[in-house]
Amino acid sequence: MTNRNKENCSFTEAYDTEAEESGYFGPEVVFGLIYKFIQPKSDILDIGIGTGLGAALFRKAGLNVYGMDFSQNMLDACRGKGFTNLALHDLTKTPYPYDSASMDCAVCIGVMIIFADLTPIFTETARILRKDGIFGFIVGNRAAEEPTEVVVRAEHSHMDEPITMFLHSEKQILDWLEKFGFELLRNLDFTVYMDKAKNQNFRSKAYIVKKY
Repeated sequence: MTNRNKENCSFTEAYDTEAEESGYFGPEVVFGLIYKFIQPKSDILDIGIGTGLGAALFRKAGLNVYGMDFSQNMLDACRGKGFTNLALHDLTKTPYPYDSASMDCAVCIGVMIIFADLTPIFTETARILRKDGIFGFIVGNRAAEEPTEVVVRAEHSHMDEPITMFLHSEKQILDWLEKFGFELLRNLDFTVYMDKAKNQNFRSKAYIVKKY
């Protein structure tokens, strides 16, 4: 094993272990909500695929997984798990590197919290999905009167410095869905813990929508 492969393996194991130990079940939440709407052999795009935690569930269910991420380290981690249909791309830049009406499903898990404006993601997902295509995603949830962002300290962000995470209200999401031609099928509030001791939590919401 080369040093590069060893580094990628170590990175993947650390990332996945941290998610498991802190009780991050975002991928399982989306998979459980979307399962009744998907079919084996369908084409699914994982927007912000990360290390493939969510993608692995869909591959096991028999879907053809395509993944996009803005981190080469994340894509290398996915390749280490056997994913091959991968693209390096900045999610804020449109168009995404996929043809119109080329996917049956799409998911965006654990990514929307780093964007204040979700317009590029909704614009491109609406373009890429086929008619009646299904889209599952997670946002940081907030009530209408609550702040739109929070600063997460370095020890909880798993980064070298604090990062800003953005929260979106249900009204904001419903407005985007209407604007870009999506119908709400299901949603669910759940909690994400930011640390292994589960002292710091982050309110989240999963949505499953259909393109009409």
